[in-house]
Formats: sequence, structure tokens, C-alpha cells
Amino acid sequence: MAPAKATNVVQLLLGSTALWLSQLGAGTVAASKSVTAHLAAKWPETPLLLEASEFMAEESNEKFWQFLETVQELAIYKQTESDYSYYNLILKKAGQFLDNLHINLLKFAFSIRAYSPAIQMFQQIAADEPPPDGCNAFVVIHKKHTCKINEIKKLLKKAASRTRPYLFKGDHTFPTNKENLPVVILYAEMGTRTFSAFHKVLSAKAQNEEILYVLRHYIQKPSSRKMYLSGYGVELAIKSTEYKALDDTQVTTVTNTTIEDETEANEVQGFLFGKLKS
Repeated sequence: MAPAKATNVVQLLLGSTALWLSQLGAGTVAASKSVTAHLAAKWPETPLLLEASEFMAEESNEKFWQFLETVQELAIYKQTESDYSYYNLILKKAGQFLDNLHINLLKFAFSIRAYSPAIQMFQQIAADEPPPDGCNAFVVIHKKHTCKINEIKKLLKKAASRTRPYLFKGDHTFPTNKENLPVVILYAEMGTRTFSAFHKVLSAKAQNEEILYVLRHYIQKPSSRKMYLSGYGVELAIKSTEYKALDDTQVTTVTNTTIEDETEANEVQGFLFGKLKS
């Protein structure tokens, strides 16, 4: 009898172990059944430096141009620095014009890519011009295009005889006291050497009140990475398709008398609303 009892105990232990392992496996499988969702925009990833400039423009037009002066060729560091170092460098430059509270707001704007749509808007406006072939940056002077700095003076001579361009609310206009001037719109990526070369010439002319200098963002070679958006929630709702039959004849009805009795019982600060209604 002893060997039989021992055999039963062993079988019982083995059965319990198998049951525990099966439950553990089921729990592992259930835990692994998760859904991860990413929300990507239709446009490619936009540079953080341009997004930072849009944040500055929202603060004031003066801060936008002050920030621009300090980051004229900042994009060259992106080729040698890591993304994190370049991110901190942008924050350091922005910190010259913002307090700690606004720096934290800028970080939050970066995290949700709040100003990326504004950059894409300018990119779409530039595509509608359209830009000259092979140009990293170009200017439009009353419907005349060029990507050569030495041709700007020539195009300005007869600019008054051509149609004045329409300016949008989000355009960045260099501060000047006069507005009835030839409009020169620069399409360029802030922080690049090409932009810096154009900016020096155009800002000097704007300060001398020769032109109305307008800047619009333009990225000649957009990033190949997708623009992932943060701060958006995605809900996965699983609906049960199991239908249960109910017997309508068993549904109890409430009489008007019962409703009136319940209403009269609800006294609020001495008022019986049931009697007031009648």
C-alpha cells in the first residue's frame, strides 16, 4: 500500500505543477497581447531649430529676429553633434531671450511638436512658388525668382512695376518704419550658411529702408524620418458580440401613482416639488 500511496502523491504533485505552469503560461501570453500605436503626420520630420523660432515669433517679432541673429549658422553643429547635444544647444540659445518658465514651455512644445505644422505650412507655400531647381535658398521679388545674391539688385530696379505679393499673417517681417517698399521674400532654412549669406544682404537693405524683408521657412532636402506626434491618445475599444435574449413579458412597469409618491417624498429644504408642479 505504501508504494501505491507514494505513486498517488507523486501524480498529485505533478498534476499541480502542470496546472501551475499552464496558468503561468496563460498569464504570460495574456500580458504579451498588447497594442502599441504610433501616430505619424503626412509630412516628414521638421527641424527643432525652426520650431524654436516659431515659438519665439509667438512671443514677439522682436524676439524672433534676435533669436535668428544668434543661430544664423547653428545647423552646421547638427552634423557633428548628437541629437541630444544639438537639442540642448538650441535651448541654450533660446535661454538668452526666455526665462525658466518659457524654457519649460518650449521643451513641452518640442515634446508634442506643436510648431511642426507651421513649418510645413511654409514648406507648402514654397512648393507653390515653385522653387528654382538646385537652390538651397531663393528670393522672390514681386513674382521674380532667383537664388543668386548678385541678382537681387537687378530685380529690385523694376519691382515697383510688378504686382506686390500677398503677405500672410504668419509671415516674419523684418522690423522697419516704412511699409510701402519693394517686398523681398526669402525662402531658406534658418541656421544654414546659405541662409546666413542671404540674411546679411537683405537685413542690411531692410535697415536702410530699401526693402521690406520677409522670411519664410524652406527646407530644400526634407528629412527622411517620419513626423511622429506625441500627446495624442488612441483607444482600442473591444465590443462584445454576444447577444442575450430577454423576455419582454416579464418587464415590470411603474405606475403613475408610484412616481407621484416618490416625487412627494423628495423634499428639498421644505419644498415639495411634486405639489408645486400640480
